[in-house]
Amino acid sequence: MGYRACLGLLSLARRYGNARLEDAAERAVQLRAFTGRSVRNLLQQGLDRQPLPKRAAETTLPEHHENPWRRLLPPPATGAVR
Repeated sequence: MGYRACLGLLSLARRYGNARLEDAAERAVQLRAFTGRSVRNLLQQGLDRQPLPKRAAETTLPEHHENPWRRLLPPPATGAVR
């Protein structure tokens, strides 16, 4: 990170406080928005105060999924052909 970028983040910390800056930075990382401008916009819009949405890894997937196309395909041949 560049020197001026660090100064920009320090000025945001002075203006909004360390806790809000940390929350905005966490949200920016989750959104893959890695610029100081993104963090600043999150702070200006107050999005750092909103709860973070669930990550995709936290959602559960069904253990088994039936292939809907299976009904349309002919049954498999009885003898395996190589």
